[in-house]
Amino acid sequence: MDIVINYWWAFVGLGLLAALVIWLIVRNVKDEKRFEKDLMQSEIKPEKHDDEEDKAVNP
Repeated sequence: MDIVINYWWAFVGLGLLAALVIWLIVRNVKDEKRFEKDLMQSEIKPEKHDDEEDKAVNP
């Protein structure tokens, strides 16, 4: 019993597997950058704009 390997399909399969791994790594890096940006923005407390209260106190 001889095992015949079709190298063409093995090459295509390995290429698709490599493309999938690269795509997942790039997507993970992009998501990590977005997460860090959102985390930094959530830690910064926005300034309160109480214009209506300032006008009432200081006419």
